[in-house]
Amino acid sequence: MTIDVTTWSLEQTAAADVSPAREPGAGAGVRIVRAEVPSPAFSRFLYTAVGADNDWTDRLEWSHERWLEFLDRPGTETWVAYERGTPAGYIELDPQDAGVVEISYFGLLPAFRGRRIGGHLLTWGARRAWDLAERWPGRPPTKRLWVHTCSKDGPYALDNYRRRGFKVFDVTTEAEVATGAEG
Repeated sequence: MTIDVTTWSLEQTAAADVSPAREPGAGAGVRIVRAEVPSPAFSRFLYTAVGADNDWTDRLEWSHERWLEFLDRPGTETWVAYERGTPAGYIELDPQDAGVVEISYFGLLPAFRGRRIGGHLLTWGARRAWDLAERWPGRPPTKRLWVHTCSKDGPYALDNYRRRGFKVFDVTTEAEVATGAEG
């Protein structure tokens, strides 16, 4: 069985494009911290914990060395949202050539969805993408921030990106073989 999967590519072209979300309430105990030490085990945990129900599979076969190679590149950053000390979600910034930064992965663990953490984390991550050169000497200033999301992601993903100031620049639809979760 196949399903049609729509992918939206979105971008911001200036730091002023970031439209901030309201922060979770003060009692929520949410803080966002950069994981400064490249840790393949921790990054794999975040990837599988967030992506398991969204059909993220492209990194499941990565070796420890491949994870480390990706995470240890200058400018690559992982920002983790914690609620009262528990990892709630993450955003991964992937620097590319000519001042381009991709949000390669972003999402929340299922138990933390629907609590205003996602919009807050996306705002934080977008702002960190725009000031990336300040933390990485030799990195050109960010000129473009982009991301893609698809119809297999959470039901609010596309709307969250749009509310944070991202604009759609491409839409594609392709047939994919359905896994047990979709069919």
